[in-house]
Amino acid sequence: MSADVWAALAVAAAAAVLTAALVWLLLPLLRRLKVGQPSREFDPEAYKGKRGTPTMGGLAFILGASAVALAAGPLTPGMVLALVMYAGYGLLGFLDDYIKVVHQRPVGLKARHKLLGETALGLFLAWGVAEWAGAPTWVGVPFTALHIDLGAFYYPFLVLAAIATANGTNLTDGADGLLAGATLPVAAALGAYAWWQGQPDVTVLAAALAGALLGFLCWNAHPARIFMGDTGSMAIGGLLTALAALTKTELWLVVYGGLYVVETLSVIIQVFSFRVFGRRVIRMSPLHYHFLVGGWPERRVVRMFWAFSAACAGVALWSLLQGGA
Repeated sequence: MSADVWAALAVAAAAAVLTAALVWLLLPLLRRLKVGQPSREFDPEAYKGKRGTPTMGGLAFILGASAVALAAGPLTPGMVLALVMYAGYGLLGFLDDYIKVVHQRPVGLKARHKLLGETALGLFLAWGVAEWAGAPTWVGVPFTALHIDLGAFYYPFLVLAAIATANGTNLTDGADGLLAGATLPVAAALGAYAWWQGQPDVTVLAAALAGALLGFLCWNAHPARIFMGDTGSMAIGGLLTALAALTKTELWLVVYGGLYVVETLSVIIQVFSFRVFGRRVIRMSPLHYHFLVGGWPERRVVRMFWAFSAACAGVALWSLLQGGA
């Protein structure tokens, strides 16, 4: 293997160790502050026992990945943009968690306030990619050699992509280790493609994210001793959008992030069917709840979804390396 590959593996390993250590330090504080997962009326019955499990654990892998990425460098406009998206979306999720857990308000951060924050961050990313990092405003159509130059429309497009991705990752975070494990192959695929393109800064960021999630999984895998909360799930969505924009794979988010798309679609279809036809298409949405309510063991559901996510990431990476963007 080349020196660059070894360096990326070292970054991932460092992020994993640091994040696992940060969770270990964070857990007693969260327990002392009684920052536990609230029980929601619509949760599956099996989830009632998870009430009180410390949440907001996403703080650990946000700090872990960011610290290692900054230490490994290089500090480029792309890295700054990505870390702002990572921390910014994480902050929105943290505010949502804080209001739900500390103030005992189930709704959390008001939708309009969250949308305002997401839009501002998305516009900042679009400006930074186009004006600061100097990237083109075209997007590649998956599995083709077609590129569409969006021009000024690139700004609202990237805002929508960021909002959709963050909400997709947020919906996917609903079982022990599900989102963290499912995002590992996505980050690995993005890192491999960035390395192939000769983007060391994006490679470092993707490796740091993958490693940090691996370290978090040491505590979050079933039975979870800590949850990432909206703090973590929103941060993941923000960073993935930034990595996609920097590698010019924005539309490929629907391919390597196929699991997030399926989870989101299951909610949309369920709501539409219930409101229009008065009946549900699946037992419960998002889709992972359908299997859990049906009696599947949580570990089995999570592993199946991990495998699907890995397959989506693998297909996307293979096609991209074949010139399918």
